Amino acid sequence: MYTDPIADMLTRIRNASLAQKAELVLPYSKFKARLTEVLVKAGFVAGSQELISGDNHKMLQIKLKYSGTEPVIGGIKRVSKPGQRIYLPADKLPRTNSGYGVTVVSTSKGLMTDKEARKLKLGGEVVCQVW
Repeated sequence: MYTDPIADMLTRIRNASLAQKAELVLPYSKFKARLTEVLVKAGFVAGSQELISGDNHKMLQIKLKYSGTEPVIGGIKRVSKPGQRIYLPADKLPRTNSGYGVTVVSTSKGLMTDKEARKLKLGGEVVCQVW
């Protein structure tokens, strides 16, 4: 069992995109599904869907996006970790890759990008950065 399922998810996405896989399947959780929705909305992932495996476990299938043969995700990094949570107010949220990337923030209104959080003036836990 792993202690940080979000870091595991991000690592699986990074490895699958570097190996130029079309899709990947990982254990389902509501947080992972919402994080994937944010990545789809930001344009880094093509889509996702919930699957039921043979032994009745929910799985999350993520379809990766490519620009020609290059993966759209150039890098993905976990910021807030179980051992050190990072909470920031809206005006201190980092801009990833000078605005070309996305910082995913967990706010009181749910998961959203840093741009949406700044617009709503919401701070929260900085989950990850994608560029």
